[in-house]
Amino acid sequence: MAFWNKKKHLETNSMYNGVSLITVSSPKSVNTEQFNTIRTNIEFSSVDEERKSLMFTSSVASEGKSTVAANMAVSFARQEKKVLLVDADLRRPTINATFSIQNPVGLTNFLTEKNLNINDAIYRTSVDNLFVMPSGPTPPNPSELISSKKMARLVEALDNAFDLVIYDAPPVLSVTDAQILSTKVDGTVLVVRENKTEKASVKQAVKLIKHVNGEIVGVVLNDVHRSASGYYGYYGYGND
Repeated sequence: MAFWNKKKHLETNSMYNGVSLITVSSPKSVNTEQFNTIRTNIEFSSVDEERKSLMFTSSVASEGKSTVAANMAVSFARQEKKVLLVDADLRRPTINATFSIQNPVGLTNFLTEKNLNINDAIYRTSVDNLFVMPSGPTPPNPSELISSKKMARLVEALDNAFDLVIYDAPPVLSVTDAQILSTKVDGTVLVVRENKTEKASVKQAVKLIKHVNGEIVGVVLNDVHRSASGYYGYYGYGND
């Protein structure tokens, strides 16, 4: 098999317009450097074994996990790693909009269609070494697809074909998809949004992932306001 090619408001803008790739538009910015720092911390978080797959998720929706996942994929790709970004959020996908892929064949097509070549669901991007797999059409049974044996075989095959595979997964507390996927990947990064995410939600998300023996690599603090320096930044990183 070859591989190429208060009341909470649920934000939908990223589904239609994609997420901001600050690592592409402003490669020398402070925000981009924050992503590079997170990348370095992840690389050094596993001394004995290289991680081939990472899942990015959050406790609830609208915390910025898709933005973090996409920018981290760019950061890793610029280290001359062959990287695949997979949209495993089958209910609220963003990759097709972010990378301007019209009517994409994607993950759900591969999981539901018997004879689909996986190459047809993987797309080259304008970023060197970065490939993406959109989610494809929204299925009626996302959790069942993520937990399927075919998904498990796909994760293993992608690990062998790429230096790193990054999965953008749904929020942990919304559906079971992230819990299930955390058992198939080498590590999970939890995205937490400052002044939005409730502490109880984060604790519950961590508990659910650990309950299925998923490994939490660390936490990314998103939307950090550093008033002392006047810097309105994106991300900080900390081990669990």
